[in-house]
Amino acid sequence: MNTEILGIIAMFAITLVIGIFLGKYIANVYGYKKTFLDPVFQPIEKLIYKISGINPNRQMNWKQNMYAMLAINLVWFIIGFILLMTQAWLPLNPDGNPNMSADLAFNTTISFLVNCNLQHYSGESGVSYLSQLYLMFLQFVTAATGMAAMAVLFKAFKEKTATELGNFYDYFTRSMIRILVPISIIVAFILSVNGTPMTFERKDHITTLEGQKIDVSRGPVAGFVAIKHLGTNGGGFFGANSAHPLENPNYVTNMTEMVTQMIIPFALVFALGFYLNKRKLSWVIFTVMTVGFLALTIPNVVNETGGNPLITKMGGDSSLGAMEGKEIRFGSAASGYWSIATTVISTGSVNSMHDSTMPLSGMNELLAMMINCFYGGCGVGILNYFIFIILAVFISGLMVGRTPEFMGKKIEAKEMKIAMIVALFHPFLILVGTALTAYLPEFGAKTLNNPGFHGFSEMLYEFTSSSANNGSGFEGLGDNTPWWNISTGIVLLLSRFIPIIGPVAIAGLLAQKKFIPESSGTLKTDTATFGFMTLAVILLIAALSFFPALTLGPIAEQIQYFSK
Repeated sequence: MNTEILGIIAMFAITLVIGIFLGKYIANVYGYKKTFLDPVFQPIEKLIYKISGINPNRQMNWKQNMYAMLAINLVWFIIGFILLMTQAWLPLNPDGNPNMSADLAFNTTISFLVNCNLQHYSGESGVSYLSQLYLMFLQFVTAATGMAAMAVLFKAFKEKTATELGNFYDYFTRSMIRILVPISIIVAFILSVNGTPMTFERKDHITTLEGQKIDVSRGPVAGFVAIKHLGTNGGGFFGANSAHPLENPNYVTNMTEMVTQMIIPFALVFALGFYLNKRKLSWVIFTVMTVGFLALTIPNVVNETGGNPLITKMGGDSSLGAMEGKEIRFGSAASGYWSIATTVISTGSVNSMHDSTMPLSGMNELLAMMINCFYGGCGVGILNYFIFIILAVFISGLMVGRTPEFMGKKIEAKEMKIAMIVALFHPFLILVGTALTAYLPEFGAKTLNNPGFHGFSEMLYEFTSSSANNGSGFEGLGDNTPWWNISTGIVLLLSRFIPIIGPVAIAGLLAQKKFIPESSGTLKTDTATFGFMTLAVILLIAALSFFPALTLGPIAEQIQYFSK
């Protein structure tokens, strides 16, 4: 067990070191500073701009940047929706997988489009290789979309007063060509060397040691899994996701995938400091995020390594921890760590079944998605945290009797209204969706695998995962129904674009305002005190919004569990 804990510490330390250096590189990419890879990437970018007709030098205001983002996402949705509904008649379908129904295609396309990858199908039988390739493409572009939106926010605070905030298409292209693609190639190589398939051959026919003949699915898995984690997407090539031995063959690949899904969220926090020359601010933000992350991770690791007390009472051996739903090649500690990392960061991939974790571990996984700003996904993590900075600045300003200011700009009524709408919209989508499903038994109760408190947690988890653009699930839920596909699809759309447009709108409005030089009375936002204030605001909103629902689900289940 000590070795497993050392493995967790090593994963976090490696991620942090890579994140700092990658953050500096990303800041140079978005700041248009020279990098050692310019001779490789500049010709590729020029070719893309020439073919597409994009003028990367054209400056856009915040509204134009958001229009560009929405327009290109609409095109990707239409293509994906048509492809999934016609995949049986198209090439690269050696196993003869059927077309998707309209409601499932709607949910799947939106899910991959919004960086969630909530999969109501099994990859082995639900999609063709051509569809997998398009979904892999969406995993690249959705990550780049979030990063490009974040770059617009960076630009808004770079200049003292500005209306021109860069070019979305240029930020998007730079994110793809200079960051996502090259790192994905490295990760895919590591995975393929360790046994992850990368082929277009049909299912392999093998005979097991027991003499049974079975078909083993394969495909271009290594490339898919690389961007699934690097882009904090999480969509599994196989139904079992990274618990599948071909997606995640051994502990080396487990560490690789774990580090890969965390490096860009880490790096973007440091990129903020390098880009704005406010490194102390980035460390304050990172510290707050890390405190929140550890407060959720440590209990989960303890819960899962401690074993199931009911099994122990029955005379079972719990020395390896609570191993139901886990893989022996990873162990309970690494799975406990993964369960929070994937929900905090909004990746949503799994190397164990969250439905099988201890009740309070499930609560922490839910909380990670409900809070939705500790590290977060590619780009959107910073955007979500920015909303809480605005709220903390406003509350702090009221407490000391000063006009709230951030980065030399006054925060006024319009910015606060937008911030409150974004902050409250997340719990609104989760709680309303869960309440409607619980109220309508034909939609809710009849699709549950478990009755009672755990069944409520299954419903709550599905809408929480959708609203957080996470994609993991309590897999006892029978989610491939018109109700679940359409309702979560709508939640996915709203919860993706409103939390992007809102922070960018605030940044754009602040960028236009007159810059106020820092004085002795200015509230400093790069101090431990302000970091604590921001953390308090985050926890207060989460506690007030979600505690009643958590009481009806995992907390009640825990009480029932230990009363037996």
